[in-house]
Amino acid sequence: MPSCDKDKDYDEIPFAHVDFYINPNSSFYWQLNSPNGWIYLVANSPSRGVLVYRDLNDQFLAYERTCAHDPLVEEARIEVEASSITAVCPSCQTKYILLDGYPFEGPGKRPLKQYQTSYNGNTLHIYN
Repeated sequence: MPSCDKDKDYDEIPFAHVDFYINPNSSFYWQLNSPNGWIYLVANSPSRGVLVYRDLNDQFLAYERTCAHDPLVEEARIEVEASSITAVCPSCQTKYILLDGYPFEGPGKRPLKQYQTSYNGNTLHIYN
């Protein structure tokens, strides 16, 4: 018998190759020039995009925009809220803290899929 209990049976987020090099200090990425700054990057399908977030002066986090709660729902794409430290899925209403990607409100129990980042002071590499 099929179950609707998302705590017991998660759908996996499909793998998408992610490999970006950006200069967060450039005027093109001005949103990343200060703490709590963020941008969206377009990634190859089946990714719904990448959210890049700057939490401290030189620390960057990158998350898949596909909601971890119900990744097979096409509208399940996280969006940064006005606070700039949380994001929400408009489909299921799960809210995530961008400092660690974990949900704090709504039905979701799993954190956002996180990509690796490395920053040398000029170039930010986002990859999996």
